[in-house]
Amino acid sequence: MSEQTPLSRPVVLVTGAARRLGRAIALDLAQHGYDVAVHYRHSAAEALSTVAELQAAGAQARAFAADLSNEAACRALVPAVAAHFGRVDAVVNSASTFEYDDPASFGVASMEVHWRANTAPAVLLAQALYAHRGDGGGDGTGPAGCVVNLIDQKLWNPNPDYFSYTLSKAALQAATVMLAQALAPRLRVCGVAPGVTLVSGPMSASEFAAAHRMTPLQRSSTPDDIARAVRFLIESPAITGTTLLVDGGQHLSAQPRDVLYLAKNS
Repeated sequence: MSEQTPLSRPVVLVTGAARRLGRAIALDLAQHGYDVAVHYRHSAAEALSTVAELQAAGAQARAFAADLSNEAACRALVPAVAAHFGRVDAVVNSASTFEYDDPASFGVASMEVHWRANTAPAVLLAQALYAHRGDGGGDGTGPAGCVVNLIDQKLWNPNPDYFSYTLSKAALQAATVMLAQALAPRLRVCGVAPGVTLVSGPMSASEFAAAHRMTPLQRSSTPDDIARAVRFLIESPAITGTTLLVDGGQHLSAQPRDVLYLAKNS
């Protein structure tokens, strides 16, 4: 395939697609008619494994390494994907840093780590996709490109655990709205807010199972639920500037601490 030959299938860049939730999103897209650019930072072997799975599902796929906390590397990612596939139709910002602090232990260094991983890259990649869609990747007469940001139901059900992480996701939620305003009609910008979806941090399997049941529906989100919601937004031309909460209703129940700590005591 020529590096400059556009493909008929739409192309989606999924950040953090080598593993966990990003991988599930990439696989769902591949199974529903999309070609996928698999972004990774350190997980090269897992990224190549994901690419092989996507190709087995009938998709064109390639892995792209980038440290998204590096501004130059982040800005170069969409052009690199466009150079390979000939087009980029959507970006899914799944890569994320999730490290513990609270108001007592907060420091600027922790906030900067989370900002550089969880907030700034989504803005830079939206800028890059906007430029691409106006420069041969889309002329404004066809469907708008789409950015989907992975946020967190925690913003609708706040507690002070994971303080810097939560602040970075709150900034991402605000950016989602402002970017939707600024980049229309060329781009749509949306969010998906998962609940307890995968084991994370110091959570054990039994604690995860308990936490997953702590919702009005007595089940939180699965990777398939999140992938389906992401694809729904990519395929919904009338939706922009809004976030889907996919969490089993977890945001409806006030929780004084992160669900990890509640599960430890259940």
